[in-house]
Amino acid sequence: MMGDEIQDFFKTGLEVAKEAGERVKTDFYRNKKIEVKENFADLVTETDKAVEDLIMSKLGQKFPSHKFIGEETVSAGGHCELTDDPTWIIDPIDGTTNFVHGIPHTCISIGLAVNKQIVAGIVHCPILEETYTAIKGHGAFCNSDKLSVSHNQELKGGVVIIEGGTSRVKEILDAKINNTKALIENCHGIRAYGSAAINMCCVARGSHAAYLEHGIHVWDIAAGKLIVEEAGGVVFDPSGDSLDIMNRRVLAACNKEVAGQISKIITNISLERD
Repeated sequence: MMGDEIQDFFKTGLEVAKEAGERVKTDFYRNKKIEVKENFADLVTETDKAVEDLIMSKLGQKFPSHKFIGEETVSAGGHCELTDDPTWIIDPIDGTTNFVHGIPHTCISIGLAVNKQIVAGIVHCPILEETYTAIKGHGAFCNSDKLSVSHNQELKGGVVIIEGGTSRVKEILDAKINNTKALIENCHGIRAYGSAAINMCCVARGSHAAYLEHGIHVWDIAAGKLIVEEAGGVVFDPSGDSLDIMNRRVLAACNKEVAGQISKIITNISLERD
């Protein structure tokens, strides 16, 4: 697939993300109809569903041969399979709990995979008025500013993001608490912003040394993975192995050294694949 084609796909994806962002921005300030999915902490709103429908409809009209993986479609029983075909991987509102509670760290995440590799990524944060983008081989940007990860080589000199997630299974929570403790003991501090895509963009922009999470899905990290890498960072499995984007766990870091230091002190959590 030629670079001009990817550029065209990206341009359309960005236009659609910004159009969808207007719906998110409008609904952010309104009362919301809330439903639950797997448990009381796993939330979805009518806006999530409407935004995903809008994105899929617009992109499907422009690129009828392309495939889609969307969070709400999969949650409703849809297929989740990554093939070699051009595939748009969509999280209509990443940070739904933030959206529900009026916390501005919420975004639209759209990644495009070709031959199972992410070639374009868009993370549009309409409330924060930030749009993170990357095309493979062309760098990463926030609005018009080029991004670069931190040059810090030591975990002890950085801030790390780690999330609690939506699972309330005791064994999973215990492992996450232990990992949080291990990180606190070895870095300047920890943060949690409630959006995997925004978390990865924080690593890409150089303000955070790393981001660790078990329990995410492919739509949470598809766009962010490329943005981190194009900003000079690395994205691994938390074990230190190569990332399997369907394996529901991620470690994004400013460099291999910091990623390796984290892998040595945390415990991995095995979850069902996407």
